[in-house]
Amino acid sequence: MAGIHLYDYQLDAVRRMKNGCILRGGVGSGKSLTALSYYYLRQDGEEESLLGGTYFPMGDPPKDLYIITTAKKRDTLEWEGELSPFLLSTNPDVNLYPNKVVIDSWNNISKYKDITDAFFIFDEQRVVGSGAWVKSFLKIAKKNEWILLSATPGDTWEDYIPVFVANGFYRNRTEFKEKHIIYTWVNGKYPKVDRYLNVGRLIRLRESILVDMDFKRKTISHHEDIYVKYDTEAYKDVGRLRWDPFKNEPITNASGLCYVWRRIVNSDISRQIALLELFEDHPKMIVFYNFDYELDILKTMFGRTEGVEVAEWNGHKHQPVPTGDSWVYLVQYNAGCEGWNCIQTDTIAFYSENYSYKVMQQAAGRIDRLNTPFTDLYYYHLKSRSGIDLGIARALKAKKNFNEMRFTKWSSPDKKKVA
Repeated sequence: MAGIHLYDYQLDAVRRMKNGCILRGGVGSGKSLTALSYYYLRQDGEEESLLGGTYFPMGDPPKDLYIITTAKKRDTLEWEGELSPFLLSTNPDVNLYPNKVVIDSWNNISKYKDITDAFFIFDEQRVVGSGAWVKSFLKIAKKNEWILLSATPGDTWEDYIPVFVANGFYRNRTEFKEKHIIYTWVNGKYPKVDRYLNVGRLIRLRESILVDMDFKRKTISHHEDIYVKYDTEAYKDVGRLRWDPFKNEPITNASGLCYVWRRIVNSDISRQIALLELFEDHPKMIVFYNFDYELDILKTMFGRTEGVEVAEWNGHKHQPVPTGDSWVYLVQYNAGCEGWNCIQTDTIAFYSENYSYKVMQQAAGRIDRLNTPFTDLYYYHLKSRSGIDLGIARALKAKKNFNEMRFTKWSSPDKKKVA
């Protein structure tokens, strides 16, 4: 029986992994297969099986395996495909072993907080902050073996607190704050991190649990900005009058102002024409968007195009990627920027860009996979030369998130202080 074949960089990562580590690899680097290989070896499997040789069964019985992942990965059965080379399955009738294999979403993590002596794989890192998910994670980590998988494990030291606590580096969140954080107060009410103390220790702790995968991509990414027109007069009027023409009411905050500006530029007919022209050259296309009004525009556009199959992934619909000769897959950033992949196309169009650099990275990674048959991947960024689009582009180019308050220099309406 054929074994599992790992790339050298994956096997190297498996050898360096340990309980409580974070396996860090870029989007599409094969973290799932690497994580299961580590589990396989921990359950007395043979390394020879990971090199494409004969499959040697694990020790009997291996520990129960729990995989906590995104709802989309659970629903699309992506992990089941990764389990099959190890002769593991969530279906007891198919599973070679008597152990239990469970795949569930982060939303249900509290169901497993009382499990003991099992092995947990936490996919797409969600243990940030101090909410219910983190509390359940910490309870699980005390009584089980576990590893975390993440492309971007943390932006700040605070993001690492739950993992540091789970590894026993600190008793709790309070101890970490007392030893490492100096706060300043915003308006005398809200604490904000001013600086971190003893950063050298934090770096050493992080390096002790991070396992990097030295992933060399074979793909070449081509990013192209497609500039389109917009209604300059309507855009200026909104900034001058602070009036929402879509709701016919005053704009009262920076978020509302940016939303209206974006709706004006994103709804322009020239953006729709540009996307249709791209589709003529790329008849299998993923399109990312932000807002419901954009979805309405996109559905109307492609719904009128004969012979085109249209499918959606958003907060309302969870349809699979189409499989025909001509299709468009409409994906809302927050709902579908991670946890799935597609190797049937080489093209993604960003109808509008997201405020988050990390989200944009994750979205682009949907087609940049180890097993893609394509070498060249094409990413088209539709944008205007309006202030809002250029501001978002500048933030993303600097690998930062776009800040509405800073961009608008928001003040009271009578001052009309607009960037």
